[in-house]
Amino acid sequence: MTSPLDVLVVGAGPAGLMAAETMAAAGLRVAVADRMPSPARKFLLAGRGGLNLTHSRPLPGFCDAYGAARAPLAPIIDAFPPAALIAWCEGLGQPVFTGSSGRVFPTAMKASPLLRAWLARLGGLGVTLLARHAWRGGDRFATPGGEVSLPSRAKVLALGGASWPRLGSDGGWVSLLPGVAVVPLAPSNCGFAIEWSEHLRGRFAGTPLKRIALSFNGRTERGEAMLTATGIEGGAVYALSGPLRDAIAAGGPVTAMLDLRPDIARDALAARLAERRGQSLSNHLRRAAGLPPVAIGLVQEALRGGADPGDLAGLVKALPLRLLAAAPIARAISSAGGIAWSEVDEHLMLRAHPGMFVAGEMLDWEAPTGGFLLQACFATGRAAGLGAVDWLRRA
Repeated sequence: MTSPLDVLVVGAGPAGLMAAETMAAAGLRVAVADRMPSPARKFLLAGRGGLNLTHSRPLPGFCDAYGAARAPLAPIIDAFPPAALIAWCEGLGQPVFTGSSGRVFPTAMKASPLLRAWLARLGGLGVTLLARHAWRGGDRFATPGGEVSLPSRAKVLALGGASWPRLGSDGGWVSLLPGVAVVPLAPSNCGFAIEWSEHLRGRFAGTPLKRIALSFNGRTERGEAMLTATGIEGGAVYALSGPLRDAIAAGGPVTAMLDLRPDIARDALAARLAERRGQSLSNHLRRAAGLPPVAIGLVQEALRGGADPGDLAGLVKALPLRLLAAAPIARAISSAGGIAWSEVDEHLMLRAHPGMFVAGEMLDWEAPTGGFLLQACFATGRAAGLGAVDWLRRA
């Protein structure tokens, strides 16, 4: 750069790009540095599943999705709520729709048109994108041509968590902020390991479980799941991943209960299963309980493991799943943990580093899938950007 920047954003994901847009729109000279060859790679990957931007759940209940981080995140999301994110998306020429589950998607159902329009807007605001610039702390960056220095009056760090590190966010920033308290990064919205039999694994790995419910520690989540060669994953599992992960970390393997027919009461199901009439167990479960082959396979697996064959209805309604461990963080959709909220002020500036702001998954929060993840990334990016604008004006 020919002269010091007003602000350097480190990380070209949704939080970093939103911070850059906010600051450039306020008239600041902004550049965005990212270690990958192109920006927003994880954002593009999320778009393959439809790009769930946000959720239609109204405020203030929207922020309940953030659990322990509700208090610090609520004012940030109140200042940039789902309606504002929708208006921003539509302002880039990308209309949205709300699905039956309340999730909000661009009509295009992918990220690439939105990202192209966004990058064009950033270019029009004078934002410079610096690819293959890996942050090494302070003003130092490693590039293919060697280390360079990029001085700036302020910085916004938006380096993400540690999920899907091949897309850019590997959590390596933790070692570059000595003296800043960081809650250890952990997998969130992740699958769990289960020791399946060879028979079940060989026949049903990769098979979805539709219209099920999963329960653990007094919470029940309905949705879908999928058996994998090493365990189970999917929406209903992700929704409980936080408490499941924490319980395993505290005391080892845990048991969750899988309801294979949540739309029917146990007594009604027991009545259907009362008379077997000489049928094989498989046919009986298929005809009387309406179970698909993968669900029947799970019931049979539980029976081989010692479950009571005299209470089929109870087994269908509460099939025990022994979860051994959370999936590795590199395979998780998102991360838990990050910079402790006590380390930042109300503008997301690090107390130990005046002029350095943080946003996105670098902060200590987690949320379920369904639009809550991206909403918080966009909102914290905007908040950090506004914080930097205000700080520079006062400075």
